Amino acid sequence: MESTTLKCGDCPLRAKYDRKPKSLAGRFWRWHINFCPGWKAYFTSLAPEEKAQLREKYSFKKYTG
Repeated sequence: MESTTLKCGDCPLRAKYDRKPKSLAGRFWRWHINFCPGWKAYFTSLAPEEKAQLREKYSFKKYTG
């Protein structure tokens, strides 16, 4: 799943969320990461410090354990 994790790090929808979180594309991306297997693989592969930064930035509460 290496290629998926790289794509999630540079996801165009994620970039749209970062630019404009309340846009339709931004809101879709934020909703989508709650169940996306690619995002889960990407997120769980990160170092704890990076996970903490993303949790705070995106108010993401899944995969804590």
